[in-house]
Amino acid sequence: MAEDRIVLCMKWGTLFPPDYVNVLYNACRGAISGPFRFVCLTDDADGFQDGIEAFPIPDIGLAPGEWYTKGVWPKLALYVADLHGLRGRALFIDLDMVVLRGLDEMFGHGRGYISTDMGHGWRPGGHPGAAKEPGTCVFAFDIGQETQILDAFLADKEKAMREFRNEQDFAGAFAETMDFWPKGWVISFKRHLRQPIGWDLFLSPKAPPGSARIVAFHGDPRPIDLIPARAGFWDRFPHMGHGQVGWVRDYWLEHGGRMPPFGTP
Repeated sequence: MAEDRIVLCMKWGTLFPPDYVNVLYNACRGAISGPFRFVCLTDDADGFQDGIEAFPIPDIGLAPGEWYTKGVWPKLALYVADLHGLRGRALFIDLDMVVLRGLDEMFGHGRGYISTDMGHGWRPGGHPGAAKEPGTCVFAFDIGQETQILDAFLADKEKAMREFRNEQDFAGAFAETMDFWPKGWVISFKRHLRQPIGWDLFLSPKAPPGSARIVAFHGDPRPIDLIPARAGFWDRFPHMGHGQVGWVRDYWLEHGGRMPPFGTP
């Protein structure tokens, strides 16, 4: 149906256990009013709970090793002309995001391609006029309406992977339109909540503000690193974050995640 609201995610390989998909699904159920579909494009749906629709990841001609190169190029499969017959407004969310609230507004905000600004303006205190850099950790688009992105990639795959750092830069270059979420809707754990260098040895990360819809975990650490009762150091020098983070633990458990160890990535 043209009016469908669809949450999309992707999972391939063994880096993310099925708990990540289940937790994301349950968090979205609490953050969306009314009907929606939750679709995971995956090579292995084992362990998914009821309500999650699983479909194969469309083949876009990537060699086996290219699935795991830096840049997350398999995401470009989202732009096939026929994505398993799905139609409607899609909100794509990476598996290592923390969904808090307000996804109705994200489905209804703007038109065309709406991306996360991961440029300097995304930093706390960043200048609002700073150049924006599209990020595809959380973005919205109309399914079947951005096929030119994939077409450009397929026209010269090797050149695309050589000249662009990653698929999100590539999508930003070829999207028909590109707008961004309002400031504060998608915030970065590392940029907005982690304590300053030195203080992070003694103080736990801040809890997200009520204005945030989603907390983005990009790179390390991932949410699962922060929930063990005896979590060690989970950050990289010179940051030295360590120990359990209560609000992340509560989020994970309340939405059906299991405590480690369960094959933690």
